[in-house]
Amino acid sequence: MHILHRAFWLLSLVVLTACGAAEPKWAPDAEVARSHYVHGAPYQLTLFTVINNRSGNGGHSSLMVNAPSERLIFDPAGTFYHPHLPERNDVHFGMSDRAVDFYIDYHARVTWHVVEQTIEVSPEVATLALAKVQAYGAVPKAMCATSVSEILSGLPGFEDAPRTMSPKKLMQWFAEQPGVTEQKHYDDSPDDNGQLVQAPPLLLNRGGA
Repeated sequence: MHILHRAFWLLSLVVLTACGAAEPKWAPDAEVARSHYVHGAPYQLTLFTVINNRSGNGGHSSLMVNAPSERLIFDPAGTFYHPHLPERNDVHFGMSDRAVDFYIDYHARVTWHVVEQTIEVSPEVATLALAKVQAYGAVPKAMCATSVSEILSGLPGFEDAPRTMSPKKLMQWFAEQPGVTEQKHYDDSPDDNGQLVQAPPLLLNRGGA
């Protein structure tokens, strides 16, 4: 019974930390407009993968798109939230550098680290990716990597992206693409870091930072 209880606890931790339940959300137009953030060139796709420090398994996938019109993060079935970063069906707006840092800090903790992989793309590909993430809709739990891989496979130059439920498999494929840069983010905060990772008052910075 103890073993079964521990297995259930570990499974629950993975689900809660990585991909939560599908929760359709639609922030008002005024909030989205107020949080609009343009980062500028180079235009990029950034794959974030949350990796378990104990097992090495992947727990979550998300995709940041920096297009000419704006930069945002598609966090499918994720639990990320900030009161000044409005969300529409797993798409988070207002992703300035400070907001991205907060996003990474939210996920990195003593048992998880975040792998950040970035590739430069044309303005056209970035714009198409932006449209695809905004049109995808709210994602059911455990389907984070699936949704990101489907979006990537629909982009020119990424057609061979694996259709997979495994965040780690998608990360490994992304690492093989020409021109990808990678950075790993570690944090020693505890698993229950809700009291430590507090939402800063206002993350939006219109100055490109």
